Amino acid sequence: MTVTCPEGHVSQATDYCDVCGTPIPAAGTASSGTPAASPAPAAPEGEPVTCPNCGEVSPAGSLFCENCGYDFTTGTTAPPPPPVSGLDLGGSSASAPGGAAGAGSAGAGSAEAGSAGAPGPGHDGPRGAGAAGAPSGGTPAGTAAGAPDTQAGRPGATPPAGTAAPSGSPGGLTAPPVPGDTAWVAEIWVDPDWYAHERPEDPLPSAGLPGLVTLRQRSLLVGRPSQSRNIRPDVDCGSDPGVSRRHCQLTTDGQRWWVEDLGSSNGTFVAAAGEPLPDTPLTQGVRQEIEEGDRVYIGAWTRLVIRKALPGEV
Repeated sequence: MTVTCPEGHVSQATDYCDVCGTPIPAAGTASSGTPAASPAPAAPEGEPVTCPNCGEVSPAGSLFCENCGYDFTTGTTAPPPPPVSGLDLGGSSASAPGGAAGAGSAGAGSAEAGSAGAPGPGHDGPRGAGAAGAPSGGTPAGTAAGAPDTQAGRPGATPPAGTAAPSGSPGGLTAPPVPGDTAWVAEIWVDPDWYAHERPEDPLPSAGLPGLVTLRQRSLLVGRPSQSRNIRPDVDCGSDPGVSRRHCQLTTDGQRWWVEDLGSSNGTFVAAAGEPLPDTPLTQGVRQEIEEGDRVYIGAWTRLVIRKALPGEV
């Protein structure tokens, strides 16, 4: 398009004449004979300006129409804003302007606030469950949508806060609590007679009052702890080197107790009070009921007694 400058020259440039250099007003005439857009007629000073493009009235002294953006000085209309790519009708954006994806972006699978229920890449889920009001039943904030469930009860799951993993099977959940209202304890004795019966090489520690362990679960591991193998027995007999890491298991129905050897190195023995010390170990994997007054012998000098707790012991 060419325009005619105020001096009558035909110019390819529309701002300054490329023949004489005279500034060309926007109201210059195109060579095609079609008049260019004319600026709005100057309104008397102090009076509102009527936009010739849309007819809206703007305050006095305005340089642009407040409705359509028409430039009162040059007579041009502001171009429409460019479309924003990557938006979907659900309100989530894969690539918002400037590269900053909105909170709860469906394409990002973000774990930021507001991402509850937002499907990650390749996840076939409802669209638009992003920043704008995530459903209350969605994924908790801080968890990426579509991430594996790590709640209690799943294999390899992390136990909930305040729940210790059982020592016998690392990574699982603790056994259910002992049913009923009866509280039970295990007495852990250093028994000189059992030490003399076993004749170990280790010196006998000082025998004194028994240690007490409250039995709060239906199934409890008896053994020695191992940090490297993540074994944390419920009844810790770590001072006795003759006790295996996973020596035996105690189980109960709330009224009766059983003991089962887990393949220990030195065996598990049971004898009633007043009877001679036992010589025959329990068969591995076979439960034996512990009668009232029975003694369970393990390791080099350890004797266990399972009984009901006395007032104040639990």
